[in-house]
Amino acid sequence: MNRTVFFNRSVLSLLSAVALFFNSSIFAAETPNSLNGAILVDAVKAKSLIDAGTRVIDARVANEYAEGHIKGAISVPYKEKSAKATDFDATQDSFDLSKLPADKNTAMVFYCNGAECWKGYKAATAAIKAGYKTVYWLRLGLPEWKAKGFPVE
Repeated sequence: MNRTVFFNRSVLSLLSAVALFFNSSIFAAETPNSLNGAILVDAVKAKSLIDAGTRVIDARVANEYAEGHIKGAISVPYKEKSAKATDFDATQDSFDLSKLPADKNTAMVFYCNGAECWKGYKAATAAIKAGYKTVYWLRLGLPEWKAKGFPVE
């Protein structure tokens, strides 16, 4: 095989490997489809829960909350430095559990900016670990909520 063909095949193989790596990294960055201890809800179910009095917690940072949030949501930012992974190290992060209701039986819906946003997942995980009994997670978050035309403020 001549050198040019060998070089072109090598470069193509390397580019294919890099593309595969980045594609798998993108998919790995999405939150999982479930969270042990939480009930996964879509925007329609979340709206019904919220309309019935369930508290809604926006885990996004303060400036995102200020730009618009689910009507009635409480801002409790999850400040993450940990990996975007199910085995994240919460000790690297900051989340003020004292801003959640004192009653551990209070039902809450947690959300952030969609499937690629881990703040809602991590905040819901923190609430579960803190002993909250009824935790809902709106995995597709504010984008799904807005797509349904539900109220934001």
